[in-house]
Amino acid sequence: MNPTREFLIALNTARDMSRGAICRLSGKPELWALEEPPRSKRAAMEEGQMLGVPPKQVARARKSLTRYRQIVDRESARAERVEATILTREDTEYPPQLLELELPPPVLYVRGRLCQGPALAMVGSRKASPYGLDAAAYFAHSLAEAGICIVSGFALGVDTAAHRGALKAPQGQTLAILGCGLEILYPKGQGKLREEVAARGALVSEFPMDRPPRPMNFPIRNRVIAALGRGTLVVQATPRSGSLITAHHALELGREVYAVPGPIFDDRARGPHNLIRDGACLATKPRDILETLRPTRQLPLDLIPIGQVSGRAHPQGKPGEVLQHLPPGGEKTADDLVIETGMAIDQILAALLELELAGWLRRMPGSTYRRILQ
Repeated sequence: MNPTREFLIALNTARDMSRGAICRLSGKPELWALEEPPRSKRAAMEEGQMLGVPPKQVARARKSLTRYRQIVDRESARAERVEATILTREDTEYPPQLLELELPPPVLYVRGRLCQGPALAMVGSRKASPYGLDAAAYFAHSLAEAGICIVSGFALGVDTAAHRGALKAPQGQTLAILGCGLEILYPKGQGKLREEVAARGALVSEFPMDRPPRPMNFPIRNRVIAALGRGTLVVQATPRSGSLITAHHALELGREVYAVPGPIFDDRARGPHNLIRDGACLATKPRDILETLRPTRQLPLDLIPIGQVSGRAHPQGKPGEVLQHLPPGGEKTADDLVIETGMAIDQILAALLELELAGWLRRMPGSTYRRILQ
């Protein structure tokens, strides 16, 4: 095993270090060469300045590294028991979008399979109203049907409604980013949903396997939720909600932020309303997101119903029907296709997104779509 990879796993488990120090030191390969502790207080201060971390934190990190083999063996055995994989920044499978963060997680524990297509983060209140739960499920289900992976935090309320909504789509995928270790069954009573998420996406945590769900963990995991999504949708949130932290991270990363409006007398609507006031995209239907969320990563073809035509996988279902109305080299707008096919505009936009990501057509200026010559 790569020793740097082992060091990262060991460093990530340090209990008496701040999360910021762990993440910062994980990007400092010079730490691995510092086998001997500094012999003076001045030398320790100079070392800390070089690494950008207080000397006490460096000393604690070095202590973890002295027994890294035992720690790696323990974490590996625990991960294996729950059928999880350990990814570090050294691994090619590590999500590259997380490296855009100022302090990327040094380690990810993954039970399931990370989504390879475009993703949207969905966050909101743990004490969501029936309206909020319905809105979360509606957006998640519709977007998952369009091939968007739904990323959320597996908390009660909007998060679980989003995961469930995505899973109701025939091939919907979802990622649950946890604020605790994968060994910890939190929140309670969600065992069935955990299994469904792992089967159709993944449970993901940057925390060691046995780390409990401490309050400080949730703002930390929010940056991962924001980074994994091409945008973030806020459904319900009070002005002090942690969901707004996720939206803030999304903005820092240059991601789009969307917000669902709510009743003006509901405190849970104030967060989304403030975001809209400050420039977030108003989201009243999935179309609002599909029109502006332009993924840069291609949707895996196995997410699209296909059949063999002339030696090439040809889309079927609604994408195939839409494609029949676009001759090679031809151009049409979404409204043209609504009139010609009789489909709803949301269905047309979802089909066009699938066809674009699969390489069948290209979006042109003015919301016009051109079929690529085959």
